[in-house]
Amino acid sequence: MKLRIFTEPQQGASYQRLARAARAAEDLGFDAFFRSDHYLRIGDGSGLPGPTDAWITLAGLALQTSRIRLGTMLTAATFRLPGPLAVAVAQVDQMSGGRIEFGLGAGWYQAEHDAYGIPFPGLGERFTRLEEQLAIITGMWETPEGTTFSFQGAHYRVTDSPALPKPAQRPRPPVLVGGAGARRTPRLAARFADEYNVPFVGVADSAAAFSRVRDACAAAGRDPASMTYSVAQVVCAGRDQAELARRAAAIGRDLEELRATGLAGAPGEIAGKIGEFARSGAERIYLQVLDLDDLDHLALIASDVLPQVSSRAIH
Repeated sequence: MKLRIFTEPQQGASYQRLARAARAAEDLGFDAFFRSDHYLRIGDGSGLPGPTDAWITLAGLALQTSRIRLGTMLTAATFRLPGPLAVAVAQVDQMSGGRIEFGLGAGWYQAEHDAYGIPFPGLGERFTRLEEQLAIITGMWETPEGTTFSFQGAHYRVTDSPALPKPAQRPRPPVLVGGAGARRTPRLAARFADEYNVPFVGVADSAAAFSRVRDACAAAGRDPASMTYSVAQVVCAGRDQAELARRAAAIGRDLEELRATGLAGAPGEIAGKIGEFARSGAERIYLQVLDLDDLDHLALIASDVLPQVSSRAIH
């Protein structure tokens, strides 16, 4: 089981705070550092200092880290046109020396679209746009140099694109599709994704979602074992009850609710829950860390949880 750090900087974090957390995650031995792609705080609070752009952030982190993998959970297909997005991600992959992983979703948070003048079509159209963007972006990356790429869809048309630049990773960076949808999400994952992620649901629901994607892979003629399966869970670790209560209060969450719906407790308790996800089929877990100033939290997870969830320990 690989542990990855997943952050939500739209909740209130400058680039400098995020970069400090990314460097700490790298130094502590985590496998990857991901960030959300949002332009508006979710829930109460001021959101100060305001949002940071996901791909500008990752470009900076590409130059300020050297080992850790970097990615989005998830870039919204509503935010950017597919051609320029393919260019941006390929460039950041080059800047990182081939460490980028590309998560793309349909977009869901209408308030941020309204706040920043971004069109927000209905769910069916958003999924169609997502599918077309996945086809265009992966198609551009995989087009051999010296040839061109064209695409005609309901919402996007690409004509004789040189499909440049190419990412450092060939034929392309790993693509991540996530969500617990029962029909379209499994089909899109089976067609386009290297990794399928289930966010913020329990062990049984995660296992059921993995099963749907395996079925979709089989129906598409793809080996289900060629997919990486992962989950995302909020984390709150503490050596004792006082430390746990302090960390839960710092992110505005009830500790017992966190225990029931996420990964909260002593390191051994968290490692045990991670083992349950591993037995359900998860190979990676994204730990949603909401307090980016609490680097001791990352250090505790690295020293007391990470060693317990090696492949040898959880099977």
